[in-house]
Amino acid sequence: MKNLKYILLIAFIFSSLSCSKEDLEVEPVNEFLSENFYQTEDQVFSALVAAYDPIGWTMAFGQWVSEVMFNEIRSDNANAGGDPSDNDQPGWQEFDDFTNTNTNTVIHAMYRRFYIGIFRANLVIFKPEISSPLVDRYQAEAKFLRAYYHFELLKHFGPIPVVTQELTPEDVNLSRNTLTEVFTAIEQDLTEAIAVLPVSISSAETGRATRGAAQALLGKVYLYWGDMLNDDVQKFDAAASQLGQVIQSGIYGLEDEFESLFLFGVKNPSESVFEIQKTNLYPSDWGWFEGIEGNGMVQLCGVRGLCSGHPEYQDGWGFMLPTQALWDFYLPDDLYRRDVAMMSEAELAQEIQDAGVSGCNPVVDITQSNPVDFTGYWQEKFANYKAYEGNNVNGGDPNLTKDDNIYAIRYADVLLMMAEALHRGSGSDQEAKSYIDIVRERAAGPGQNTDFRTADDLMSDLGWSLQDIIWYERRAELAMEGDRWFDLVRSGRANASLFAGDPIRGSNFSDIHLWLPIALEETSVAPSLTEYPDQSLFQ
Repeated sequence: MKNLKYILLIAFIFSSLSCSKEDLEVEPVNEFLSENFYQTEDQVFSALVAAYDPIGWTMAFGQWVSEVMFNEIRSDNANAGGDPSDNDQPGWQEFDDFTNTNTNTVIHAMYRRFYIGIFRANLVIFKPEISSPLVDRYQAEAKFLRAYYHFELLKHFGPIPVVTQELTPEDVNLSRNTLTEVFTAIEQDLTEAIAVLPVSISSAETGRATRGAAQALLGKVYLYWGDMLNDDVQKFDAAASQLGQVIQSGIYGLEDEFESLFLFGVKNPSESVFEIQKTNLYPSDWGWFEGIEGNGMVQLCGVRGLCSGHPEYQDGWGFMLPTQALWDFYLPDDLYRRDVAMMSEAELAQEIQDAGVSGCNPVVDITQSNPVDFTGYWQEKFANYKAYEGNNVNGGDPNLTKDDNIYAIRYADVLLMMAEALHRGSGSDQEAKSYIDIVRERAAGPGQNTDFRTADDLMSDLGWSLQDIIWYERRAELAMEGDRWFDLVRSGRANASLFAGDPIRGSNFSDIHLWLPIALEETSVAPSLTEYPDQSLFQ
């Protein structure tokens, strides 16, 4: 996704070689600027590649900016982790402890990342000087991306400025839009994209937006919109309509084994509705200003202090540590999903013993871990496999070139969202339960599962409501994948009681922490831009 950067670099080099007045008066050759770049399909495609690029940044401007990490660490699923100082990556420690302010070191990088994506998407939408079916498709993909970036900004910062036009340097003093205005802009972009995007794509186009990806995202948008507008039944019905089309397309399906989704080298399985592509083909290093092309979470969230003799995993930096609450959350007949999402020291020791490895004492040196955050568990969905060693094809830092993809929307998520939309809208609870049961059957473990507990069984055995089951399934299925915090916020379940057992979080949390503040660097140059969203905007 660096094609456009390389083109612009070449243009700069050519323009810098001139040395005489005569040369300076010659018409530019091999030089592409914004005024003359968008004249061919190839040029528009290069701009589209640049618009996709920020979607995969796990690091930007020297900061870790993964929305997956944010959602898990901010929630009751995970602690920040890091080294024994309890001050490793202070911005992330602040997210964990609800002590962040508008000078937090990470917030500005997050905000800039998404607005850079919007800026680049707008170039594809407005700049092309040619028209063709291919360019139409590129612009539909750009609208999908613009909607995606606006939605991520909304989820992090609350109602934010909507930017659906080209801005000039004078357009700096933007103000927040209302919740409805933000959602309406996202809805329009996705609706227009759905009308153009292809139903299926070739293997060479893997990772690009499809109609199903846009419909799934729009379904999630409607679900959040309905929840945040005090249970708007019409929005839930709209969500069910979009998600139903994804299901009925027949393109997607659950993998037979849950574990297989997270094994080394698995990319774009049939369950993947939209997947963020990572690569080791670029020499990412600590000097990369705008993101890295590998998945930084793999090294960042690997087991800190792990014995080098482990047969499968290598040592990591110990961030995004699962909480005791998450470990205890899973039902006794749902431990398969738990063991895919997280691991304990006992499991690591057993793996070393099974491999016949000696000399691993201790299996994990826990003195290297953050003593405040460490609970004895590590995440496993972004496992730091030894197989990543040496896969930085063109050089670069091996810690930054591990190319594990990131699931943005899985088919299991679609099924659970569909169940929620039907239950909270005007749909059938029986149909909703059928989608839950599809997910629960796979969750029972590999092979043919005929004795798993259905949604009806859980309601009978545990006295749960259907909504209780939906919340359980979303947390159990999607743990460590970046949905937990936003699910809590949109449904009104993010409150101090959620962290009652945590003396730091429980005492620090207040309603202001439902949203991140916009960074001081932004509000300083935009007087109309408020640090936090006013309650009047939530309409």
